[in-house]
Amino acid sequence: MCNLYNVTTNQEAIRAITKALDRLGNLQPSLDIYPDQMAPIVRNIDGIREMTWVRWGMPSSQQALYQAATRRADKLRAKGKNVDFQELLKMEPDGGTTNIRNTTSKHWMRWTGIENRCVVPFTRFAEPDPSSKVEGGRTPNAWFARDEREPLMFFAGLWVRDWECVRKVKEGLIRCDLFAFLTTEPNAVVAPIHPKAMPVILSNEVEVERWLSAPWEEAKGLQRPLSDSDLILLPPRKVERGAASTVQESLL
Repeated sequence: MCNLYNVTTNQEAIRAITKALDRLGNLQPSLDIYPDQMAPIVRNIDGIREMTWVRWGMPSSQQALYQAATRRADKLRAKGKNVDFQELLKMEPDGGTTNIRNTTSKHWMRWTGIENRCVVPFTRFAEPDPSSKVEGGRTPNAWFARDEREPLMFFAGLWVRDWECVRKVKEGLIRCDLFAFLTTEPNAVVAPIHPKAMPVILSNEVEVERWLSAPWEEAKGLQRPLSDSDLILLPPRKVERGAASTVQESLL
């Protein structure tokens, strides 16, 4: 799954493709994005299309949180402690789901309407490359882009507004806007590195517009692998970033 990507572009380039109102403030010239960080997205909100900062990681399913809270409750009971399970469940930390695969599940279907769709700008994305791992060391990343110039592209994403959750124990219960992007079967470029999935990539203005404005029956057709000719594995000299964090991919 993709848990690290880079944005090396400017706001005018994003605005030119998406026709969005710019509320980003200042976008750094190059930015590595990891799970649970704030990231630039273009979203539909209150009838307006805007560029803004949103936290990466959509709400995990109630089933996943229930199972996690149950495991925690069992450990506490084993230590002889009393447990208020409903309170424990309410305060169960949810690091977020970064990648969404099964959009037909009840958990995700509620957010597939136009009002909850977004696009996520990127110029390259990473997948851990087990074949390059040195014994006893971390797993290096392989990086993918349209070509070596790393032009702007977009992930097809979903977002949710004002979600109440516990992201980190030290933060406690908070409300925040969250996003994630879709995945699909890998193409022939990604499959040798990550045989299970690749992000859903929108490669042109027409596809961006379709994702942001078309009815779901039409937009869902974009959840497919990018053409092999539209993506490359970047040369090793370009692979200098840190390894991606481990966050679950939704296969609900």
